[in-house]
Amino acid sequence: MLAEETHRHDHAEPETQQEVLLRVSGLKTQFRQDGRTVTAVDGVSFDVRRGETLAIVGESGSGKSVTAMSILRLIPSPPGEIVDGEVLFDGKDMLGLSDEEIRKMRGSEIAMIFQEPMTSMNPVLTIGRQLSEPIQVHRGGDRKSLLAKCVDLLRKVRIPDPENRVKAYPHQLSGGMRQRAMIAMGLGCDPRLIIADEPTTALDVTVQAQILELLKDLTRERGTSMILITHDLGVVARYADRINVMYAGRIVEQGSSGDIFKHPKHPYTLGLMSSIPRLDQPSGTRLTPITGQPPDLSNLPSGCPFHPRCRFAEDRCRAERPPLTQVSDQHWKACWIDVNKP
Repeated sequence: MLAEETHRHDHAEPETQQEVLLRVSGLKTQFRQDGRTVTAVDGVSFDVRRGETLAIVGESGSGKSVTAMSILRLIPSPPGEIVDGEVLFDGKDMLGLSDEEIRKMRGSEIAMIFQEPMTSMNPVLTIGRQLSEPIQVHRGGDRKSLLAKCVDLLRKVRIPDPENRVKAYPHQLSGGMRQRAMIAMGLGCDPRLIIADEPTTALDVTVQAQILELLKDLTRERGTSMILITHDLGVVARYADRINVMYAGRIVEQGSSGDIFKHPKHPYTLGLMSSIPRLDQPSGTRLTPITGQPPDLSNLPSGCPFHPRCRFAEDRCRAERPPLTQVSDQHWKACWIDVNKP
């Protein structure tokens, strides 16, 4: 774990310590194939507090989903392996649990909502059967009580006519309805943490907003914590309490939503914000894409991995990797440059 992050955790306020539900420290996950080693998650550290929504944002290949899969120990081995770090859920060491113990945690304490229901749901089983299975495994119950629970879950995620929808197959539902059914599946055992991995990627913008509002309402009602994984910084503006910006397997900026949107400190965060439409910009303002491509994780450039695409890059950026350092009370960045300096 980075020295600065160790310092931050060692000196956390007592009330913050009590609020923490999930603590990830120095997490490192690698994939080895054809003689190459790809470090997909490289020394990632963050906390998730009880009842909050934490967003993890970045381009494809930045390490967001691998971080989530590592927390739940869903990394396929081989070729993947968690080689370093610590994951504590309510003080319990997730990486030290047996296979049986971690299976009991998945779905029960921590649930994952995947990004594409058509590939995540079984096409030959009804929605009700797929909703009831994890509830039966973790909580038990007879057929009648399980059916009633499934109908209630579909009602809670605002699927109309839940009594009939529970008998439907995935292909008989629209994309938005399938995503709602996935959310219902995640909520079935009343988990304390939900990991939503790109839950709106395949949906149009109107349905995206509905799904995100639904997730926010449900987590607020239940006091559930959520990790929201997305490539779109614009999506999280009104839904996340705090944001981690990831690039090349590392967190490059970390802070409250207010700090990140009002005072971004990393050039990559600035680039993400400049590439999305904003209502507070004058009419006709052109979007500015980030130039270049994300780096090859098996052959990262020297120094800061973002420097080949960064318009602020200096000689030091090409030579030295910047650590994650504190810039204000709840705001951290991994950058040598002051991007707000005129």
